[in-house]
Amino acid sequence: MDIEQIAKDKLFNSSESIFNGISKEAKDFLCEHTSCKSYKKGEMVFVEASKPSGLISLSDGKVKIFKKGAGGREQIVRLSRPCGFIGYRALFAEENYHASAVAMEPSVACIIEKSALFYVMKNDPSLSFAILKSLATELGVSNTRTVNLTQKHIRGRLAESLLCLIDTYGFCDDGVTMNAQFSRDDLANLSNMTTSNAIRTLSTFASEGVIELNGRKIKVLDLKMLQKISNIG
Repeated sequence: MDIEQIAKDKLFNSSESIFNGISKEAKDFLCEHTSCKSYKKGEMVFVEASKPSGLISLSDGKVKIFKKGAGGREQIVRLSRPCGFIGYRALFAEENYHASAVAMEPSVACIIEKSALFYVMKNDPSLSFAILKSLATELGVSNTRTVNLTQKHIRGRLAESLLCLIDTYGFCDDGVTMNAQFSRDDLANLSNMTTSNAIRTLSTFASEGVIELNGRKIKVLDLKMLQKISNIG
């Protein structure tokens, strides 16, 4: 089975797929109108102001969605994991992308043609409701993140970002090493703080025995304390 076939199988047949509830005929139709592409680390999946041509689903790897603000500083607005969708807001709003997406490691993504997707949605309410639920869930997460990033102090924001990475990508096989190796710049951009503040706060967490640092690898030694720091804000 080649890379494209494996990616399509994950998209339409995995237990997490929103396409599980549609008929085999509908799946086959969408599969015929789906293409897959491999991305190198640092390669753009889509860029701000470009027009969506379909629904993008990540099959393998990690992708960050970011927007540049004043002075060209990045703000990471979302992270995507395998089986997650990216860029769908612009697609359904029939707008150009308001942010950009870049692969953070070698990744594979599938794109379902817009016309084919809309055709199935119009003829299968179960898919429309599944997509609506996914959009509503993401909106709730986004609203919570927006409030927390504006109201929490630096420690709380960074702790929440680390928990967000754990929730999105989990741990390695040892159960303590985060399965996401982010640069200090990316951690800062995810936490709405300067890189120097991110470095300083990580070092403080390490000195307190909450985490252990080894380059970009982060071990969480006290998950409950990390959660407490996030909750205190």
